[in-house]
Amino acid sequence: MLDIINNGRDIAILDTSASAHMPDVIEMPYRPPLMGGGGVGEFECLYRLGGNTCLAGDVIGDYSFKEPLKVGDKLVFGDMAIYTMVKNTTFNGVQLPAIYIYNSTSKSLRLVRDFSYADFKNRLS
Repeated sequence: MLDIINNGRDIAILDTSASAHMPDVIEMPYRPPLMGGGGVGEFECLYRLGGNTCLAGDVIGDYSFKEPLKVGDKLVFGDMAIYTMVKNTTFNGVQLPAIYIYNSTSKSLRLVRDFSYADFKNRLS
């Protein structure tokens, strides 16, 4: 999480984007499960989760938490691989999400691919 602002409600700005990385959240609409997060009113601390692009509609949704969020917290969305990997974009140079494989036996992550600004630049020409 990059920042928390208040504009009549607490808004957590994430280092991911609904418009660039989670288009199904906007198009369907789809509310992805969030590890440790609940629905509106389920827990005491309510936040609107927003993306990091300039689009006003770059909103993932409203989630509640047992404890207040802090800048630097890691939020983990589930059930995002299918459309996230085939429909993501590099809108305004936003970096694509890295691809990891989780091994439940060893409880380890293996990086398969990560992306950089060069990937965005190379997509343009």
